[in-house]
Amino acid sequence: MDSPQMPRRSFVLGAAALTTLPALAVQSARVDEAGIRLVIPFPPGGVIDTLARPLAEQAGTHLQKTEIGIDYVDGQRGCLGTARVAKAAPDGRTLLIGSIASHIISCWNSPAPPYDPVHDFTPITLIARAANVVVLSPASARRLGVRDTADLIDQARRRPGKLNYATIGVGSVGQLAGELFRQRTGVDITHRPYAGTNPAQAAVLASEVDFGFLNVASCADDVRAGRLHALAVTTMRRSPELPDVPALAESAAPLGLAGFDMSFWLAMFGPAGLPHEQVLKLNGAFVSALNSAPLHKQLAELKLEPAPSTPEQLGALVRADSQRLRELVQQSRARI
Repeated sequence: MDSPQMPRRSFVLGAAALTTLPALAVQSARVDEAGIRLVIPFPPGGVIDTLARPLAEQAGTHLQKTEIGIDYVDGQRGCLGTARVAKAAPDGRTLLIGSIASHIISCWNSPAPPYDPVHDFTPITLIARAANVVVLSPASARRLGVRDTADLIDQARRRPGKLNYATIGVGSVGQLAGELFRQRTGVDITHRPYAGTNPAQAAVLASEVDFGFLNVASCADDVRAGRLHALAVTTMRRSPELPDVPALAESAAPLGLAGFDMSFWLAMFGPAGLPHEQVLKLNGAFVSALNSAPLHKQLAELKLEPAPSTPEQLGALVRADSQRLRELVQQSRARI
């Protein structure tokens, strides 16, 4: 299937001359001359786009590229652009900035998965992580008598099918967190998807819904100001943005939440079969970029936790998340 015309943004970094490379890297030399296209499987203007631009510029400096550009391939909840990279030649000229949502959730939520998240890609590096947080308005907390996660579970058990929660949409990380919460605790709660972050957060603030699974980045300021009451974050560890808010995994064993972990992540991939020498070179460049001062500042502004990794660490994460989320989506087919 032909892809639609894509807007393109390039970073011209100067005509730095390429040094002479050893014989085994002849292919890499050609790639350097041709440049790299980073595929973002979403439209421009979002968080991924905001981060991708300085990341491309910094990594391009380390790789001595004459050009690193960004291609936006929106459609099918991220599947269209992700599938394009899966089908690209493994020559290092086409890379993907993917997320747990576009790379795994959207894939396994599709009636006919367009790619395999594990086998059709070469992991390069994890980029960043972000927790979701269980929040409710102070008014809802008083009405329900909820002070902590144990109270929320107790109220949900007392009122099966009555409590509802907001997320930013169907198939979002928030919904998967809510579904995992439902399965692990045995409660009957109802998902209320909204069309994006702002409507979902507004619904929780206005007590239109009982609680929400929302991204820490969007609601941390409201939590600190007391406009939202945070019960727990959905990651194994506490979030640096909300260090006083416990993780669901810290909950007492009888609640069924030990080991609970559902976080948003961003990562860099190439097509399957990317030569090992190129993988190491790309990993070094993008990790160096992520460790640079401009990227640390950008990540802090976006309230994302930097998480550069080895290719092997990213590969292990993708394998684990692909298996467990495939099972979760399949078990929840009527809900996701």
